[in-house]
Order: sequence, then C-alpha cells, then structure tokens
Amino acid sequence: MKKHIKLIFPQHLIKEPVIFTMARKYDVMPNIRQAKVTETRGEMILVLEGEEENLEKGLQSLKDQGIAVELLDGDIIE
Repeated sequence: MKKHIKLIFPQHLIKEPVIFTMARKYDVMPNIRQAKVTETRGEMILVLEGEEENLEKGLQSLKDQGIAVELLDGDIIE
C-alpha cells in the first residue's frame, strides 16, 4: 500500500532523523518527493509504502512526536 503524505515538522525536530527512525522501526519505505526546511520549521511531501498496519503505526508515531501529518489526494506519479 502507498500513502501520499505531507508532514510539517516543529523546530525542535528539524535536525532529527525522524523519517529514517520511523521507516526502520515500522518497516516502511519513504520516497521523499519535496522538502523545504527553514530555521523554524520543516515541510516534506513524501510517499510511504508498506503494509497498511505498519503505515498507520508509523504515521501515529510521527503525530505523537508533534509532527503534523496530512494525507494528500491525487495520483502518485511513478
């Protein structure tokens, strides 16, 4: 299963490897499509691929850390 996601990171997490950590812990594969980082926040658009249960757990772990998670509609360009 694939999910097209937008993430907004708070300032204190900008330099932390949260995507890498989540991907390893929940066995999902991230494909970063776009990222923008400033001194005060980070934004990322990515596609996550994996088992549905793992995706849900991984996204919940990001939310629990204070990262805003938005599911995006539309086709994923391959």
